[in-house]
Amino acid sequence: MNPNPFLGVLFHWLGGLASGSFYVPYKGVKKWSWETYWLVGGVFSWIVCPSLLASILTNDLFGVLRQQSAGTLWWTYFFGAMWGFGGLTFGLTMRYLGMSLGMGVALGYCAAFGTLLPPIFKTIVPTIPVAETILQIASTKPGQITLAGVAVCLFGIGIAALAGLTKEREMPAGEKKKAIAEFSFKKGILVATFSGIMSACFAFALTAGNPIGEASLAAKTDPIWTGLPKLVVVLLGGFTTNFVWCVILNFRNHTGYQYLAAQVRAEHAHHGGAGGSEHGEAVKAAVASGTADLKIPVLGNYFFSALAGTTWYFQFFFYTMGETQMGKFGFASWTLHMASIIIFSTMWGWILHEWKGSSRKAHGLIATGIAALILSTIVIGYGTYLKAGAGQ
Repeated sequence: MNPNPFLGVLFHWLGGLASGSFYVPYKGVKKWSWETYWLVGGVFSWIVCPSLLASILTNDLFGVLRQQSAGTLWWTYFFGAMWGFGGLTFGLTMRYLGMSLGMGVALGYCAAFGTLLPPIFKTIVPTIPVAETILQIASTKPGQITLAGVAVCLFGIGIAALAGLTKEREMPAGEKKKAIAEFSFKKGILVATFSGIMSACFAFALTAGNPIGEASLAAKTDPIWTGLPKLVVVLLGGFTTNFVWCVILNFRNHTGYQYLAAQVRAEHAHHGGAGGSEHGEAVKAAVASGTADLKIPVLGNYFFSALAGTTWYFQFFFYTMGETQMGKFGFASWTLHMASIIIFSTMWGWILHEWKGSSRKAHGLIATGIAALILSTIVIGYGTYLKAGAGQ
């Protein structure tokens, strides 16, 4: 199968849409703590969906996994677990920097490390399963165009982060305290750096899992689905990290009962929804007066958590499909993924009025950043097209 770069870009955009949208269903969760609905959603994200779809769409999934070396399985799982730490600390980034600035900074680090480090490391360790070194990529015209696309993407991410910082600075003090009660630029940058580096481990996990995809291809799986078996191993690593932390929080916060309970305890009644209840103080007042509704909508919570988790999984479902279409410039897939997430996350921000009241400067910056990100996907797609046309 010859690579189709434009199809690859489309798949990466669909993955970005899924990633930028997955948190929306969590807003329908009521009276569950974060650790409860995050773990329920995670079971679908990291266990159910990867195993189910890989079993349906690929040939001999478990036979393919059994024939892998211990080293392949270990490194794929290990980097998946390391990526899990990035996902957990991403929440802290939002806590200290806010959504707009936090997402721009964290994903900027993630894009840079996840895109450029694998081909750079191949220069140092030639045996790692990456198609080309950074010098080999930079020595050809298609490679130079693709690297230029990466640079445009990083520029766009930087502008998006600047837009977020501008927006946060313009907020009235009272609104800023409500939105970012623990704002700390220094802490936020440190956490964002850790989160970005660890989240970039997903790119390393996918690279380490390349032999799994090759074995799936040898088992007569359609090439476009050969990335799905390695997701089973990568996401098992991510599940391990998140499972351990959520269970620790369940014990620490005494919230483990919520998975099966029909009613929430009064001290937890204000929990629920993405980022917590929007009316937390009103709920606390109702609890104090004895008028609060403590009934947990159990079926609804499981439904919305499952929907969020399934939507989240589809970012990497489409990511692996896009990766199969990118040819030897598969290293650029990570940049495209990060760019598309920011594009669609910002779209949801506009729909949910997160930029309401911002200045023309902030709106102009975010529009410029989004335009640069869209341009970067076109440039990268064109570079990949030239590479495929050259038959290299």
